[in-house]
Amino acid sequence: MAFFKTIREDIKAVFDRDPAAKSMAEVLLCYPGLHAILFHRFAHWLWKKKLYLLGRFVSHIGRFLTGIEIHPGAKIGKRFFIDHGMGVVIGETAEVGDDVTLYHGVTLGGVSLNKGKRHPTVGNNVIIGAGAKILGPFTVGKNSKVGSNSVVVK
Repeated sequence: MAFFKTIREDIKAVFDRDPAAKSMAEVLLCYPGLHAILFHRFAHWLWKKKLYLLGRFVSHIGRFLTGIEIHPGAKIGKRFFIDHGMGVVIGETAEVGDDVTLYHGVTLGGVSLNKGKRHPTVGNNVIIGAGAKILGPFTVGKNSKVGSNSVVVK
């Protein structure tokens, strides 16, 4: 049941944070950022069950349909909102806290080929502006705002 509660919170977060959202039906049908996180929640569930190929396949379908790539191994918190999400990329070892908002073109990427932690950790209540690239295994602290087109490497 926690799975569906988290999804309901994601849907409500979109409606609450986007002043252009007119109805819940519009949010459910017309927000690719929401569709991407729904695909991710299912792909991540499969990943945790060690169904890696199936998780990657679900993730791939989500990317094809939304233009948003979230690796199924990435850990995403509650009430996650991707606004205008085309081109968002979230890597395998990325961790994203609760109440985070990302805009289009954001990358949470790695800077090495190591198998271990190589993507950023984003704290709770963070806003990451359009085009920002956050690269490497470090933490963006809670309540931070990362400006549009920033490149953050430590």
